Amino acid sequence: MFKQRVVFVHGAGSFGAAAWPKQHGMALRYDALFLRRHGYDPVAEPLETNFTVDAGVVLSALAGDGRGVAGGHVVAHSHGAIAAMMAAVERPDLVHSLTLVEPACLSLTAELPATAAHRALMQPLFDVRHHLSDEDFHREFVLRISAAQTPAQATLGAPSPEDQREARRLRLQAPAWEAPLQIVPGVPTLVLTGGWEPLYEEIAEYLRETGAVHRTTPGGHRPQDSAEGDRLIREFIADVGRHQHAQAS
Repeated sequence: MFKQRVVFVHGAGSFGAAAWPKQHGMALRYDALFLRRHGYDPVAEPLETNFTVDAGVVLSALAGDGRGVAGGHVVAHSHGAIAAMMAAVERPDLVHSLTLVEPACLSLTAELPATAAHRALMQPLFDVRHHLSDEDFHREFVLRISAAQTPAQATLGAPSPEDQREARRLRLQAPAWEAPLQIVPGVPTLVLTGGWEPLYEEIAEYLRETGAVHRTTPGGHRPQDSAEGDRLIREFIADVGRHQHAQAS
């Protein structure tokens, strides 16, 4: 039996299947692929962000392998939403739907208040990131993020020896407001946020005004890990799939 493909695109931190613990079971119903973006590898050294390569990773996963129809649904978290949106702009025929979880699509909302405030806070740090050690950048990044959030919401801590690779990868990530984003025409889109941070709510509202469905559920920056968030993702993909199947019949 043919399974629809669902491609999962991680944000910062965990990658591959580890970034989607609640969605593993979707592999029973779908052809689920859990991607690794450019520079994310368990062995190789981290690399600088390349938005175009990331979008290419998503498109390659949607291109098909000769066993079924090309294309599928894309579920992306945080910075992974940039690659998902770029892929959908380039090949909307391959993207059946977009689910953007806490999307870090700051270049779309650069002139809006919460985004502008975030950039004003973080830009000076990114301007000097190549002159800082991984540990110093990580420490300052955490301090600045914590200044804009309550301590309970600041989930990044000082890197332990085991976290040195993650600290280096964080320093090499380009700021999200530099991404060359455009609105995706005609692709059914769900935006899922945790309702905890004005920055992500601002981005979600912008996307809602351009045609997306916006849902909020508790869970901080990872609402996909909650039972409600997981349900919303699954129901959206299933509903879009049924609608598209009915149109094709």
